[in-house]
Amino acid sequence: MTHESDSGLSRRKFVAAAGTGIAGTALAGCIGGGDGSGSDGPGTLTSGGSSTVYPIMNTAASYWQGNRPADDTEYWPYADYNISTDKNLSDYWAGLYGFEPASEGQPPFPFTVGLSHSGTGVEKVKNGQYDIGNSSGNVEDELPDRDSYEKFIDHVVGVDGQPLVVSQEIADAGVSGITGQQLKDMYKGRLTNWSELGGPNREIQVLGRVKGSGTRTSFVSNVFDDPEADTTVANRYGQNQQLASAVAQADNAISYLALAFIDTDGLSPISLEWEGTTYSYQDDQNGLDSTEYPLSRDLHCYTWDGTSKQEAAVINMVLHDFGQDTFVGPNNYFKLGARRQKEQKNKLPSQS
Repeated sequence: MTHESDSGLSRRKFVAAAGTGIAGTALAGCIGGGDGSGSDGPGTLTSGGSSTVYPIMNTAASYWQGNRPADDTEYWPYADYNISTDKNLSDYWAGLYGFEPASEGQPPFPFTVGLSHSGTGVEKVKNGQYDIGNSSGNVEDELPDRDSYEKFIDHVVGVDGQPLVVSQEIADAGVSGITGQQLKDMYKGRLTNWSELGGPNREIQVLGRVKGSGTRTSFVSNVFDDPEADTTVANRYGQNQQLASAVAQADNAISYLALAFIDTDGLSPISLEWEGTTYSYQDDQNGLDSTEYPLSRDLHCYTWDGTSKQEAAVINMVLHDFGQDTFVGPNNYFKLGARRQKEQKNKLPSQS
């Protein structure tokens, strides 16, 4: 994957952080959904849910809140994407949907992102507590008991090739990969010692995410063909960050993980042999970005009962090549190809 240069990335991180304002925490009860026609202007656009999707949308919120001017071409490189504008960053994207610039360089409307779980994200967007519900699992899997899903509008913003990771001590002992059947046996409690895989005589500590997490839902759905399948794990964690740290701090653990957290010190990715093909992290031919990789999953931003122009302004920014290069790729996820970008943009309302 392509990463920004150290100097550019560090400056962008600094400037983005300076512009976050309220971007890290959703404002309860303050829903946007406006079209810019209200006398008091549009309200706050709220987003929240999945810890997997969070890095994408939180980075987008940081840039949105920063609203840097067009002459800051390192931060807002519009010309690199054949965009002709003299507007500040969020003024440009909001302006495509008819929103006017605010005063003193503020964004046309605030955009905030909360952190919880995929199930929470889709539930809250349905209940009107979020404008955009972030989920790393399909809404059908997250809310399996609904009669209809027609009012959920699914905006796919990136792809996660969910890796398998082990504690560094296990990788150093020679365990570099497992088979699909071995993976199933571990998560059903039938395979319990690393010596059975050529590793040390040490108990296998199987870790995972809590129920309601899109990361867990996608994993059990892909591995066991059932999003509600029971698994046997030693501990469950609420967020990917916590799970990555737990694997790294142990000396005998294995887990699935969102790809954005694979660079955590103290853990190592391992390969997965599935139906005769071995998939490995950073493999050019059979990598985790392969459409055949069994643990691959889309990353979703759901809106409810249509998509407002306020919601569309931000989602369009994320779907554009600028957003894919700035918010998706640097967070270690796979960007959408041109065909999928077009499909997703076609779900948005017409620009003004």
